[in-house]
Amino acid sequence: MKKVIYLLFIFCSITTLFAQKKVSAKQAHALFNRKAYIKAAAAYEQLPQSREVLQNLGDCYYYNFQMDNAVRAYGQLFFTFKDSVKKDVYFRYANALKGAKDFDKGDAIMSEYLGYEQNTPKFMKNATRNIPDSYKLEMMSKNKTNGDFGIAFYGEKVTFASLRNAEGDQSYNWNDRPYLDLFMATVNDKGQLVQIEPFPESINTKKHESNATFSADGKIMYFNRTGEKQVEVNNEKVATVKIYKAEFVDGKWTNVKMCSFSSDEYSVQHPFLTKDGKKLYFASDMKGTIGSMDLFVVDVLEDGTYSQPRNLGETINTIHREQFPFVTEDGTLYFASDGHQGNGNLDIFMSYKLSETEFDKPLNLGSTINSEMDDFNYILDEVNNKGYFASNRTGDDNLYTFIREDNKLQYLVEGEVRDLKSLELLPGATVKLFNDKGELLEEVVVGKDGDFTFNTEPNKKYKIMAFKDFYIPAEAEFDTSQKGKVYLDLQMKVESYYDAEDIINKKDDGTVLIELENIYFDLDKWNIKPQAAQVLDVLVGLLKKYPYMEIQIGSHTDSRASEIYNLRLSNRRAASALEYLVQNGIERRRLKSVGYGESKPLIICPKNDCTEAEHATNRRCTFMILK
Repeated sequence: MKKVIYLLFIFCSITTLFAQKKVSAKQAHALFNRKAYIKAAAAYEQLPQSREVLQNLGDCYYYNFQMDNAVRAYGQLFFTFKDSVKKDVYFRYANALKGAKDFDKGDAIMSEYLGYEQNTPKFMKNATRNIPDSYKLEMMSKNKTNGDFGIAFYGEKVTFASLRNAEGDQSYNWNDRPYLDLFMATVNDKGQLVQIEPFPESINTKKHESNATFSADGKIMYFNRTGEKQVEVNNEKVATVKIYKAEFVDGKWTNVKMCSFSSDEYSVQHPFLTKDGKKLYFASDMKGTIGSMDLFVVDVLEDGTYSQPRNLGETINTIHREQFPFVTEDGTLYFASDGHQGNGNLDIFMSYKLSETEFDKPLNLGSTINSEMDDFNYILDEVNNKGYFASNRTGDDNLYTFIREDNKLQYLVEGEVRDLKSLELLPGATVKLFNDKGELLEEVVVGKDGDFTFNTEPNKKYKIMAFKDFYIPAEAEFDTSQKGKVYLDLQMKVESYYDAEDIINKKDDGTVLIELENIYFDLDKWNIKPQAAQVLDVLVGLLKKYPYMEIQIGSHTDSRASEIYNLRLSNRRAASALEYLVQNGIERRRLKSVGYGESKPLIICPKNDCTEAEHATNRRCTFMILK
């Protein structure tokens, strides 16, 4: 189901266009502004390719699910006029590309729109294996062109909206197809709709009717109908969608009345009545919405009136569309959205209820339920672990039945390791997983993609740490729940020692040195003098600050004695500095000492004839970070 700003009714793509004849841009724009998208597309195809023509042509195909044609038009628009393309067109182009199964390019365009990277195949693979349930699907109708959707439970039967035998002989401008009516049917053992009957004329009119929901006893029905009046919105005449209530009295549907929170100024659609009849959820673009369509709820009061609508909040609602709510007895919310990350276009999500006013972060139901096209209108019979949903993955809106089975959950922890400053991926970093007792459970070395993955258990607390040579380790704590809060995308951003500390520098050859004041020894001595102790105390503080840092102490002499003597002396001086650090609380395993003697002078003197100052420069201790 594609984006519908004021009307909810969704249909398949139409391939039969009106007869081609020469048209003007003014005529094409007029058709587009009336939302006569099929006719507008045929008109735009005949016009020179301006920015407005290409954008509107892409929109015409996009809103009627002709994704290959939408990609063609949007692609030409981006190729020719990318610098002036509006930001919202990036969103539609990305979804059109995904609908055409070009996920790489779709992700690239979506990443430009969002400002951060998306990887749809990877996300959906993880989503599919981490949802609490798996699904087996069957299409419910052999006729794939009836435009069936809006399914709901109705006692032992179901109801749904369809184009079949629709009342009225007018067609709907949006896609040049008939208007919708409500039907009831039985679902046979093979999951097929049989004994299909339309609702009576008190319900089905010459307007659109769809999306029914019923009280537990079947005596009250809420449903959608387009409004009687058209109003001007953004210089266009449009009919808003309203929620109506009907009562089943003496075997007839009667007392059909519009609900008080409906309006000519905005749409309210996709009603869902909870089993206890106390709450009515719906989607709306009323004032106060976060995006183009948000989910709301009202309390159904004992006198038959309603509370003020309450927005379900930013955890559920995005800047795009949230629609088709369904709520189980334990309060778990299922809904469709194209604002949360998914497979492209509308996907179905679930969100656990945390309190009367809060829901948990939504989980995508995975790639069996969610295709690259629109998937929506999920309903569930929890007792029998089966249900239904709608999708236009084959072109038209069609209904599917599913059997739900428990998944053996993998509580997946996944993330990336990046440099804190540059945000570049850090292949070769080591990531370790610890339990709540601090015991190491598993460790991995990340590859070129910087990714890491761990499987964990339910109802446990964990800590994860990322290590990289010359970097300060990063850590994050998390816990897993019984309900399958299983996908954790951890961005482990580690800071290099040389970015964190002014006294640490990375040389051109890649070595990382701690630059301290030189330490001095008496002639032919290696004991630590007060001046040397002050310098080494700075090193002690640094090593205590960074408990995973490991260093090498190097000692160098001048060249005024024999090579053997100088090598022996430098080894003793380096070892003496190491022992000082150990005596001051630094673990020996983190330290290494090396005597270089006269082998690595900073100043090479001709004929070994150095000045006293040059000899002093060559006598030094170095402190190199190993990891």
